[in-house]
Amino acid sequence: MRQSKIFIPTLREQIETDSRSHGMMLRSGMIKQTAAGVYSYLPMAKKVLNNIEAIIREEMENIDSIEVQMPILQPKELWQESKRWDDYGAELMRLNDRHGRDFALGPTHEEVITSLVRDELKSYKKLPITLFQIQSKFRDEIRPRYGLLRGREFIMKDAYSFHIDEASLSETYDNMYHAYYKIFKRVGLNVRAVKADSGAIGGDYTHEFMALADIGEDTICFDPESDYAANIETAIPMNEPLSHQGEEKPLERVETPNVKKSIEVAQFLDVSIEDMSKTLVVKYEVDNELKYAMFILRGDHELNEIFAMRALNVKSIKMASEDEVKSLFGATFGSLGPVEVDHMPIYVDDAIRGHQHIATGANVDGYHYINVSIDRDIKDPIYGHYRFIQQGEYAEGSKSPVEFVEGIEVGQVFKLGTKYSSSMKAEVLNDQGRSVPMIMGCYGIGVSRTLAAVIEQHMTEDSLVWPKSITPYDVHIILPNMKDSETTQYAFELYKSLKQNGYNVLIDDRNERAGVKFNDADLIGIPLRITIGRGYKSGVVEFTNRLKLHESPEMNKQEIKIEHIVDTVKQSYE
Repeated sequence: MRQSKIFIPTLREQIETDSRSHGMMLRSGMIKQTAAGVYSYLPMAKKVLNNIEAIIREEMENIDSIEVQMPILQPKELWQESKRWDDYGAELMRLNDRHGRDFALGPTHEEVITSLVRDELKSYKKLPITLFQIQSKFRDEIRPRYGLLRGREFIMKDAYSFHIDEASLSETYDNMYHAYYKIFKRVGLNVRAVKADSGAIGGDYTHEFMALADIGEDTICFDPESDYAANIETAIPMNEPLSHQGEEKPLERVETPNVKKSIEVAQFLDVSIEDMSKTLVVKYEVDNELKYAMFILRGDHELNEIFAMRALNVKSIKMASEDEVKSLFGATFGSLGPVEVDHMPIYVDDAIRGHQHIATGANVDGYHYINVSIDRDIKDPIYGHYRFIQQGEYAEGSKSPVEFVEGIEVGQVFKLGTKYSSSMKAEVLNDQGRSVPMIMGCYGIGVSRTLAAVIEQHMTEDSLVWPKSITPYDVHIILPNMKDSETTQYAFELYKSLKQNGYNVLIDDRNERAGVKFNDADLIGIPLRITIGRGYKSGVVEFTNRLKLHESPEMNKQEIKIEHIVDTVKQSYE
């Protein structure tokens, strides 16, 4: 392809963005923002996306997953069947047609695929079956950010499998799990599969595939001495035994003027933060009735809302407001505590189970209790894991203290069970002639997210190098001086020769300064570069293998004789 004929609107200057990949995609002319969280994919990005999708299709076919295309526009009635029309919340993009009928723009396709299979498959003999698609999805993000990493419109591969029993689901789940590793390895991503939470999708067994990156929205905790890895949201901390507690002491209320934060109160009372509690009040709904619950943590711990929601058996919680807290307790934040509270359930984290000398708020502004004995002074404490793990702690399942890294979620696999098939009555006859709900799995890859994640892992401040498997072009020919007819003629002869050998080639035939061409080439990111300049008269061209991105560019440049350049390209791609 002649670069003068392609649309690559590169930018010279750095752009201030909230992620490296977003800035690189804008500078290299890959995307253009249309609205917040909505982007056009320009030619270079589209070519890379096509290559990523081709790899996904190959690996899906290798495990007998069949491609389909489902509608983006989904009727409200299907979502009501699954009970997700109300549960999904504000992130579901909803609209009405001219007749007043309600629709959603699909963020996922569990409802549509379940309806499709329900209507067509009636016998277990047709199972298992796995169907997938690659298409745009929509989510009404309250705060789109990080470019393609969190947008309102995004490209996704979603697959769905249907089974007669758990053993069949487990086999497909394992096949998909390993296929995902192959896909991410082929596109050049360093990923790690971690145990995760299923969120709005549902199911009780799931893994996320996390691309390691500084900009990662998720924190991964992993054990450097074993295969253990988990999203921090699902990691269960192993609590160390409490130090010797000694004899219980009488409960005592003390004045704590003008101190509210746990660390401040601990310093004022001259106790360690480990002997200070943190009180949080959450609100939630059950059958449209507003309820409240109290969570008690150690002073230096943070509430894990996923664990809290599981304990309450609800899908969402919110922190109570200051006005609500004042109405419930007669005190404000910083002075709350569980002593003498009997009008809401009290959940106490296992890290302070059995503590006999902890300090808590007294539910009177400016006062705290000391010498609180959890089992003596709190009515019916409900113990459990309610906090986030901290770096350096053991997790349930780890062999050594965990470490933290940041990651970008690029894929997730779920065992859905009968969540959708039961509510939507997607049933088949089993081998005994009895109608049973199909057992389901679903499996997603964020295709546009994968594009951004690859860039995060394969760029420096001012340059990008695509992995060979997904590069938009295999070779980039640079002509520093278009006015030199001799080098220009040879460049186009080489261009044709490389194309005849099966390579996808971009030749920079623009009438631009050499510096502009080299800067653009660094941004475009094609891994092999051939510069035809002054050395041509001596029978050589400059060949640059940019795959070793983090080495000095000078280390990757070679002068290659003209007659050997095609063979050099071949050797680089072997």
